[in-house]
Amino acid sequence: MYTQLEQRGMAEPPVNVATLQKMKADGEAIACLTAYDASFSMLVDAAGTDLVLVGDSLGMVIQGHDTTIPVTVTDIIYHTKNVARGLSRAFLVADMPFMSYADPGQALENSVLLMQEGGAMMIKLEGGEGQLDVVEHLAKHDIPVCAHIGLKPQSVHKIGGFRVQGREPEQAKKMLESAKHLQDCGADIVLLECVPNEVGEAIHDGIDLPVIGIGAGPHVDGQILVLYDILDITPGRKPKFVRNFMTGADTPLEAIRGYVKAVKDRSYPAPEHCFS
Repeated sequence: MYTQLEQRGMAEPPVNVATLQKMKADGEAIACLTAYDASFSMLVDAAGTDLVLVGDSLGMVIQGHDTTIPVTVTDIIYHTKNVARGLSRAFLVADMPFMSYADPGQALENSVLLMQEGGAMMIKLEGGEGQLDVVEHLAKHDIPVCAHIGLKPQSVHKIGGFRVQGREPEQAKKMLESAKHLQDCGADIVLLECVPNEVGEAIHDGIDLPVIGIGAGPHVDGQILVLYDILDITPGRKPKFVRNFMTGADTPLEAIRGYVKAVKDRSYPAPEHCFS
């Protein structure tokens, strides 16, 4: 009944929001990965990953779509349930799909579903200034929130493709302002995608929240990649920021451990994985 109390006796207790904040304060890199099922989530957990995201990237790597747009709340709940069964230590975050948080009321309703039915411990939503009221509303109801800025895959049709964001000084400035406002509204962590190194560093230095990067350079608090990418399962051309950790590894578990180690010792991302 009191699983969380029992787990306090573990050698490494379950990760929570306070853990992530302490890791940032201590300068310890946060290793994060996506997962979509119980088998892979057990490997990810065993490898020492700190945070696991059930991302709407499942629309592309699991369902075979060209974008994340077709993914539904029902899809995320189903996969979050499966991933939750494989985790004991890692902190579980679930994505809010396209148009599932168009207003604060809808966002709260769907967040409750993801947490009560899916087992998520935090929800992630894309957006900056346009989502401040949503983030504030969720925070008032004690819903932990990961804000997602930079490249927002759910906006791919609006921005004209998967492009690096923040190269223009004005855009970079607005991104930092958005991160500060999201923090003020109650966000708990920020995921920053596909920006130049200097933008990642500026946002890391400009807010108190843990900043998790994907293609955001080495000067952030943690890194996240799609699990299928690091295991070289995803077919076709990979993003610049992806590293194949199956190279030299005998098993998927060894590859995932290699990823966690590389994030922790900050050998990943290397210069070839970064944007300028």
